[in-house]
Order: sequence, then structure tokens, then C-alpha cells
Amino acid sequence: MTSRAIRIGIDVGGTHTKAVAIDNNTNEIVGKGSVMTTHHHESGVAAGVVAAFQKCLAENCIRPEEVIFIAHSTTQATNALLEGDVARVGVIGISGGGIEGFLAKRQTKIKNIDLGTGKFIEIDHNHMKIKEMTPEKVNSTVKGMIDGGARVIVASKAFGVDNMSEEHLVAAESEGQGIPCTIASDITKLYGLTTRTRTAALNASILPKMLETANSTEQSVRATNIKVPLMIMRGDGGVMEINEMKKRPILTMLSGPAASVIGALMYLRASNGIYFEVGGTSTNVGVIKNGRPAVDYSIIGGHRTYVNSLDVRVLGVAGGSMVRARKGEVIDVGPRSAHIAGMGYACFTDPALFDGAELYHIQPRSNDPADYVAIRLNNGESVTITNTCAANVLGILEEGDYARGNYEASCKAIQLLADEVGLSLEATAEAILTKSSDKIIPVIEDLIMKYKIERDQIVLVGAGGGAGTLLTFTANRLKFKYQIPVNAEVISSIGVALAMVREMVERTIPNPTAADIAQLKKEAKALAMNSGAVEDSIEIYVEIDDQTQKVTAIAMGSTEVKTTDLMKNCTAEEAIAIAAESVGAEKNEITLAASNGFVFVLTMSKDGRTPLYVVDKKGFIKVQRANGNVERTTLENAAETLKKMWDQASNFSSEVRINPDVYVIYESRVLDYSGIPELTQVTGLIEAELADQKPEDEIILVLARNEL
Repeated sequence: MTSRAIRIGIDVGGTHTKAVAIDNNTNEIVGKGSVMTTHHHESGVAAGVVAAFQKCLAENCIRPEEVIFIAHSTTQATNALLEGDVARVGVIGISGGGIEGFLAKRQTKIKNIDLGTGKFIEIDHNHMKIKEMTPEKVNSTVKGMIDGGARVIVASKAFGVDNMSEEHLVAAESEGQGIPCTIASDITKLYGLTTRTRTAALNASILPKMLETANSTEQSVRATNIKVPLMIMRGDGGVMEINEMKKRPILTMLSGPAASVIGALMYLRASNGIYFEVGGTSTNVGVIKNGRPAVDYSIIGGHRTYVNSLDVRVLGVAGGSMVRARKGEVIDVGPRSAHIAGMGYACFTDPALFDGAELYHIQPRSNDPADYVAIRLNNGESVTITNTCAANVLGILEEGDYARGNYEASCKAIQLLADEVGLSLEATAEAILTKSSDKIIPVIEDLIMKYKIERDQIVLVGAGGGAGTLLTFTANRLKFKYQIPVNAEVISSIGVALAMVREMVERTIPNPTAADIAQLKKEAKALAMNSGAVEDSIEIYVEIDDQTQKVTAIAMGSTEVKTTDLMKNCTAEEAIAIAAESVGAEKNEITLAASNGFVFVLTMSKDGRTPLYVVDKKGFIKVQRANGNVERTTLENAAETLKKMWDQASNFSSEVRINPDVYVIYESRVLDYSGIPELTQVTGLIEAELADQKPEDEIILVLARNEL
């Protein structure tokens, strides 16, 4: 039997835990497995992860030795914080003397953390001066905190990001006493002692619970003879080895939404767009820009943290949202869903049961309004009207769509509501979806504004079982293009299976030099390798925020070296077709501006601008910008050519100069310097990264204009 290379992704959802098996060489889905999520099992959701995995292997004849990658998303970090399943934390603040000590003592003496649900993380505090920190004294301090009730320790030192030795000493003494410890400077390298300490305390509070679950899951997976490391999905869209997760479980917050975004990114090859994951109760909305998901700091209980996660907006409207109505008016849709109310969807009901059925109003939960719509069927059972029912009436769901139900049943149900509100059948269905999309559109507009997404390049990308219900209607209202993949209902599992290792290093560096940036990239690469990435696969990009003086290096890499590309190499003609399709243009409007045999740079002319697209040999759009220019040059002439292009691509006003974003193409590599604001920094980085190459080697420079 021929051996395959199989990637397994497992997503833990609110209702189901779904596993997907993907052939690493062809990118084809070769197996699925789904079980009910085991919220109430003694092992928690970990039991469902293992069950879904085993089911996927057994039902699709996948041998353990064929598995080269296995990863799962997790809801446990989020649930632990939501439910208050947290440990008491002992914070040991560390500093020098004098004014530094005075300030550090105050800044590390954080209050109990309000989780926003009526529950708190209890915080005990102690402070140590560096000169007093002998192993014996530290050991005694840790013991005192344990005796006082602390079940986990945080070591947080003023300027610890510059020298972590004292924090490491606290960790060693804590672990010597059998108690886990979080080192604040391991969580983030940013200054801001209070926020750093709070973030570390959040991480520490869930450590005992997460360690228990992680160990149980790992042992169960190992028992199936899987030899490769178990990876865990992070909230920022990457994966990390389970041993790294045991140190930094806080990074797994929002890993479910992250999984679905990565699925859209990798499986659909989305480059610029607004992403929707539409479930039964809620919809997650996020951003993909220039081939990368938008990431921001998480806010927990109203407190800002240094935890990076996808910038995802969660809305209480989805495919199963119930309708609120009264005589003459559809009032609202959601947030209560059919699932929460314990009712089925009218559109998935036998049409014959609606003969003689009657519409009535309910209060699903005691604190809900009493105007939610329900239908009493002729057999005495009740169903409800949802967004999905309305979409079925309007015929906007494609054949084979997960949400496509019975048209006759949908019409009979909504006609009962139409009679009450005094509208036609179609107008009632339209009113339902309009109320729902009215909640979504402001979020889309806010994300477009925040991330400066060029409207003519926006694609709405849908996933989740309810994607066709809301995405299609909203896209048509906004006149945006949209995509819904064939396997939308398992896109999160696909995202987990295809995810790459992602690590980030952030530092506050005023006026960073090329050497500073190079050092940060080195650190990010080392972290990615520690988390399981293969060195040769790692790509790094840098962002510099002039206002905050924050420099960020992000490293991404795969867990194995691919011997075969995911798909055949695309031709220039295919690259042109991909670019044309992405913007709704004709192929003859797209021009091949440059190519080196590995990467295609395509342009078009539109309204006095030159939109450009960089497509790699696998057909992925790596860069998509509304206006820019392209030139071939050699490494020895790169600085001179870049200077000329830089001035041409900059935007000026009387008060400000907006510099362009730079991309450098060398062989198959697309070096992204879009976050680097100064020409000298970009030039220095190009010289450093390509120092080992020949001066006569050709590169392609792509510069994108940023609007004023």
C-alpha cells in the first residue's frame, strides 16, 4: 500500500467537534469525522478531540504512520476565563531600589481581575528587590505565597524584557516546589509593566486547568501511535507545539475563529477581504489584508492585554437567529437562536405539518422579550422562523448549500408571519434578512476604515454552515464580490490542518536601525523553530509603528519541508486569470509586468491608477494593491533603483509625506517590507537579507502607494 502524507485538523465548536484529513501533496480532503463536543465529559472537550480524530482515521482508512501533522483548536482558555475556572495567582514583582522600586511595586500590585462575568481572578502580591534575591529568599517568598493560597506564580520584573535572570530564578524556585510559574517577559517583550503583569496573571490563572487538559489530550493521541508532535491552534492564526502551549495557554484564546480565517486564507487563496464565519447563534467577522489576517490585542474584562489574537467581531446574529415581530412590523432578528430556544428551523420541517399551523409568540428565556416568533405545527410540536428560512424563500442558497432546506415549508412558515405583519411573502423574507444585515454592515464598514482596505478589491469570504444565508444577501446589498467554499461547514478544521507556526516578537525601539530589525527577526525565527517550524520554511515580516515606537517581527513557517507543491505550478496565463477573477476584470485588462519564473507581477490601468497583483507559482495572490509601480533591477543597483521608485511612489501634502510599501521578489521569495516606514531601513534590510547572493542577481521591486 502506497503511503500518504496526511495533515489532520480538528476544530472544537460549540455543538460539534470536527476532524478533517488533508493530503499534504494534493491539498485534497481525504476524510472527515465529527462528534458532539464533550463539554460535560470529565476530560472536557479533550475527549471530543480524541474521539473525532479516531473516527476520522477509522472511517477513512488512514494509518497512524501516514499522519505527518496533527493540530486542534481549543475553546478551553476562553471558556476558563468566561466561566471563572481559574486559579489564585501569586504575583512576585521585582525591581531595583529608589524611584524604580517605588513605581514597580505599584505597577505590579495589580487588583483582582474582573472577568466581566461577575467572576474574578484573585491576585496576591509580593515585591522583591534585586539585590535581596538569593535562591533561599526567593524560595521562602514562593512558599509564603503558596501557604497564602496561591496555586500559580507570576514573576514580573521592571525592565525584565532587557534582562530576565531574576524572573527565571523565581520560576526555578516555584517549579521546584511543584507549582507552575509564568514569566511575564516570556509572554511579551513590550514595556508597560502593569499590562505585562496583568497579561501574565491571566496566563497563569488558567495554567493548572490547561496543563491537565493538555496532558490528557497528548497521552490519548500518543496512545493511537501518532509520532508527530501535537500542535495547538493559537488565537493569532498560527500553531505551536503542545509543550509551548503548556507555557503560554493564553495565546490559544479565540483559536476557533482563527482557525476559520486561516481556512479561508489557505483554502480559498483569499488575499484581501472581509471574512464571515456564520454559525447557528453567532457570526464572527474579521479581515484578511494582503494575504494576512488582521491581528490586534485582546481586551479581557475591559482590560487591555498584550495577547495577540485575530481582530474578530462577534455578532449575535446568524443562520439560526429567531425573528421578533408584532402586528404590522418585523422588529428584530436575534440574538436568541433556535438552538438556544430548543426549537427546530421551519425550513427543515415536513411541509405537510404546516397545514392548519398557527403563529404565536414566545419568551425563550426569562429575561427575553416576549415577542419572538414560533409556529405550532399540526402535530403539536413547535418550530421557529430563522434567517435560514428567509434565505430559502428568496432562493439565494445554491444547490448543495449546507443551509438549503425545503422551499415549500419555508414559504408556508413565513406566509404565516407575512399575514401578521401585513407584507407579501417575499417582502417579509427580505425584511428579516435586512434587519440581520443591518447589524453586519456597520461592522464591515468599521473594519474597512480601520484597516484601510481598498473597496474595489474587497471580497466577502464566507464559512460556516450559515454562510450562504447572510453572506449572499449582505454582499448583494453592498455590491461586493463574495466566495463560499464547497466545504464551508468544515472550514475551521481545514484552517487547523493547513495552519503554519506563527511567532511574534514585539519591542519598543525608538528609531530602529537595520541591525535592530535584523536582531528582532532572528529572535522571531528562533521562537518559530522552538514551536515546531522547519528553519528553511520560515518567512519573516516586520511592522514599525512610528507613533508608539513599537517594532514587531512575525515569523511564519511550516512544520515539515514539502517535497511536492500543493498544486501544479501555474502559468502566466493562469496567473492573469486568477488576478482578473479576484477583481472582477476581463483577462485582457491584466498585463504581465514582470516575472522571474517563480512569481508573476501583474498590473492593470484603472481610473488613473495602476492596481497590481503578485501571484506565486501555486496561484496564491501574495500582494494585491490598488496603486503602485514595478521595476526589474539587480542587487548591486537595488539601492539606486529603490530610491528613484520611492520618491515616485510617495504621496505629499503641505504637512505630511506618506511613504510607500515595498515588496522585493527574489527567486521564489516575496520579501514583505510593507511595515517599514523609512527608506534607509528598507535598504539596510534588503542588503542584510540578500547579502549572500551575487551582485548581478536579478530582483523585482514592487512599490505600493499609500493614500493620504
